[in-house]
Amino acid sequence: MEYPKQTQESMAARVMRFDELKRKGIPIMFIDSMLPGHMRMNYAVIGDTASENPDYSIQRAITEPHRYQIGMVWAPPGCGPAWHTHDYVESFFILSGPWTFYWGNEDDPESVEGEFLLNQWDMISLPPAMYRSFEYTGDSIGWIFAVLESHEVFQGKDPYWSPQVEAAAQANGYEADELGKMVHPSDYEDQKAQQNAYLLKAFRELTGVDLQDFRPPN
Repeated sequence: MEYPKQTQESMAARVMRFDELKRKGIPIMFIDSMLPGHMRMNYAVIGDTASENPDYSIQRAITEPHRYQIGMVWAPPGCGPAWHTHDYVESFFILSGPWTFYWGNEDDPESVEGEFLLNQWDMISLPPAMYRSFEYTGDSIGWIFAVLESHEVFQGKDPYWSPQVEAAAQANGYEADELGKMVHPSDYEDQKAQQNAYLLKAFRELTGVDLQDFRPPN
């Protein structure tokens, strides 16, 4: 099989630099993102990283198609994705913890069957169809790295939320259509700006530095 020759320019498009990525956060990536306990900043590194929000397409760090998706997330204490599942494997590598992962086989968030506390450099692989939620359970800002199996974005519901989460999100003005694409409320741009400001303020208060000045510890 023949492959195209690469150039400095073509290879530069395949480089993600953290100093640039941290400015491309998506504060409302899922319909649960505005709910208390689920506020977080998502990043699309490669692919769509399961986003319900089409904003991801202009925020991706590396746009060349791949057969997998990579994302990053940071969250303040007590925050993380609500109860949901996917049709594919998603794996998480802890960059700064601790994070607690809850799992179960029913769509009711009250039917948690187990949990795992993961610390820095720990990893967990979550199988398809198993419901899960997770949250940063430290006292600063928690970072996590996500790798997802290949999937077609906006081809159906993804994630599958519990009915309780969907109802709470809808009451807050957020839902996804039958293709899994977020339906933006009329004041979406204002809400996005407010959510972004809230998260950046939380980051500054919890770490002592602005996100734009943050550097991963050596």
